[in-house]
Amino acid sequence: MIPTSTRPLRRRLTASAASLVLAGTAGLVAATGAAAHAAPAAHAITPLAAKCSQSYLPLPDPKCQPGAFNPDVTQDTIDDTICVPGWTKTVRPPASYTTKLKRQQIAEYGYSDTNLSDYEEDHFVPLELGGAPRDPKNLWPQPHFGDQTADDKDKVENKLKVAVCDGRVTLDAARDAIVTDWTTALDRLGL
Repeated sequence: MIPTSTRPLRRRLTASAASLVLAGTAGLVAATGAAAHAAPAAHAITPLAAKCSQSYLPLPDPKCQPGAFNPDVTQDTIDDTICVPGWTKTVRPPASYTTKLKRQQIAEYGYSDTNLSDYEEDHFVPLELGGAPRDPKNLWPQPHFGDQTADDKDKVENKLKVAVCDGRVTLDAARDAIVTDWTTALDRLGL
């Protein structure tokens, strides 16, 4: 039961809400007539231009995701970090974080396909090479479609990690190769 003292306030709020709904409905009805086909008003809302460019695909836009490193991973610490089986699981951010970021970044890239499952929220510098786990400058929505996909990059990342842990390539060389162009990283390093 509503206290008697708040009934007039509730009636006013209900009446105000009903007025807003009716005003909004009237605008929709008017928009379905000839006015709906007229040129948009100068104050019409238009979609924002993409903040990040798709022109770099299969790489991220370097001004949006230049890559970032985990300061705990250096050449001196690889035997205690990236070369330990399962280590990346200890630093991988939760899906609750990466899914929210993926949704935001799909919009920033202006992808017309906004289906989250069509993208992998990829660490540009992979965790396997000591990439920063949660830095948005190191995470981007990499498509699962195209000539060179997220799955292809995962294979390159794994080969680079093995080469670093085997001592065939330095950590810095592997990171540099993947940031420069992951599609040519293995050839560039002779792997």
